[in-house]
Amino acid sequence: MLIYHQKTKIQDINLQNLTMKKTVKRLATAILFSSIPILGLAQNSPNIIVILADDLGYGDLGCYGHPTIMTPNLDKMASQGMRFTQFYAGAAVCTPSRAALMTGRLPVRTGVYGKGDVFRQNSATGLPLEEFTMAEMLKKKGYATSLIGKWHLGSVAEYLPTRQGFDYWFGTPYSNDMGKVFTTRIDPDFPVPSGPRANAPSLPLYQNEKVIEFEPDQRRLTKRYTQEVIQFIKNNKDKPFFTYYASNFPHTPLYASTEFEGKSARGLYGDVVTELDWSVGQILKTLKDLKLDENTLVIFTSDNGPWLFQKDHGGSAGILFEGKNSTYEGGSRVPTIAWWPGKIKANVTSTSLTSAMDLFTTVAALTKSELPKNTTLDGVDISQILFGKSNQSREILPYYINENLYAIRKGPWKAHFITHASYSPVAPATHAVPLLYNIENDPSEKYDIAKTHPDIVKELTALFEQQKSSITPPPSEIEKVLPSKQK
Repeated sequence: MLIYHQKTKIQDINLQNLTMKKTVKRLATAILFSSIPILGLAQNSPNIIVILADDLGYGDLGCYGHPTIMTPNLDKMASQGMRFTQFYAGAAVCTPSRAALMTGRLPVRTGVYGKGDVFRQNSATGLPLEEFTMAEMLKKKGYATSLIGKWHLGSVAEYLPTRQGFDYWFGTPYSNDMGKVFTTRIDPDFPVPSGPRANAPSLPLYQNEKVIEFEPDQRRLTKRYTQEVIQFIKNNKDKPFFTYYASNFPHTPLYASTEFEGKSARGLYGDVVTELDWSVGQILKTLKDLKLDENTLVIFTSDNGPWLFQKDHGGSAGILFEGKNSTYEGGSRVPTIAWWPGKIKANVTSTSLTSAMDLFTTVAALTKSELPKNTTLDGVDISQILFGKSNQSREILPYYINENLYAIRKGPWKAHFITHASYSPVAPATHAVPLLYNIENDPSEKYDIAKTHPDIVKELTALFEQQKSSITPPPSEIEKVLPSKQK
C-alpha cells in the first residue's frame, strides 16, 4: 500500500519505468500492509461516514419538530444515538462551510471567503492545496476514502476532491443550480435570475476526474448517490473507510424521484427531504446488514440554515431567527445527529455548544490520526460528549460573513456587533452597543438585554476585538476567477 501525502499538482507515474529494486520494495510493503496491520486497522479503527444535507434548516426534520415532513429514518437514527440542539455549521453558506468541515479551521484562515460567497463555474482556484483535509488525514492512516455528491471547493482540475485526499468521487463540483436551470422560486423582494439559462455552462456530473454526464436528471440523483455510497461500503467492508456523502439537496432547484414526488404534505420541499431521509435509512440498513454498524460513526448534519427567499421551496429554521447567509441563529445552527451503536448511547439529546469544525479534531482522536503541524485548528475534540463522559464543549463561537466578524458567543451569551438579514439588499447595520441575547433562554433572539447586562457586553466586546485581531485573513480564493474567454 502506497500512501502519498503531498499537496502539489498530481503527476502521472509510469510504473514501467520503476526500477526492479523499487518494485520489489513496494511489493513487500504492500504484502506487509495487506496482512496484520490492515487487520488491526479493521478491528480498531472505526469507519467514518459524514452525511451533509444542503440548505436543510434546523426545523426541517420530524425529530426537530417539523409537523408535516416525515423523516422516520432520521428520527430513528436520533432515537438510537445523539441529537444535538446547539451544533453549528462552520459558516452560513455552502463553500466556506464545507471548507471548515474538511479542515477544522475557520474559512477566514484558509482564504475560502469572498464577496461571491461561494466558488462558481468560473472560479480559478479552490480550497488551498496546502490545507490538510479530513480525507487526507484518514488516507494517511490507511483508510479508503470517497466523496459522493457535491464538492464545492474548486472545480478546476488541480482542486478537485481526488487531489485533496479522496480515492473516489461521484458527484457535482458545485451546487445543482449552477447549470442550465438556476432555481424554481424567487422572491420579488430579492430579484435573481430564474428558469432556463441558455448561455450558462451545463452542470457536470463527475466520476473521479472524468465528466460522465452533463445536466444529469436530478430526479435520480439521490438514488444514484445512495447506490454509490452503499457500493463503496460493500467494496471496502474489510478495511477502514471514510465516506463523505454531500447531497445536493434540499438546495434549489428541488427534484425528487417519482417514488417520492407528491407524497409529502409539505410539498416538493418535503418530498425532497423525505427522499433524503430514505437515503440515510438505506445506508444505515447496509451497515447493519454487513455487521459494520458497531464499528461505524455516522454523522448527519447540514451545511447551513435554510434559504429563506425560496419561500415554500426553501426550508425552515424552526424556533430560530433568520436563515442562510445570516449570523443570526437560523443561519448556521443546524440539525445534527451522531449514531454509533454500542458506543453512543441511545436517545440522548446534547445541548453542548459544538461545531462542524469539531468533527475534524474528533475524527482525528477516534482514529488516532496525526493532526497537522504548525496549523491553527478551530475545532475541539468532542468525543467525550459523544460517549456521554462529559458535556463540556467549546466556550467561544465566532460568527463570520466572509472575512468580517459579525457576532461572538460565549456560553449562553451572544453579542451582535453587525447584523444583516439573509441575502438582504439593505446594507449591514453596525451597532455601537452590540445586541445581546441569552441564547439558551432566548434562542429566537427576540429580546435584546444589553442595557441590563453591561458587564457581559464589556466582556464580549473584549473577546470580539481579540478574535478580530487574532487572524490576518489571507487573500480571498473565492474572488479569483478565470479570465473571460475571448469571442
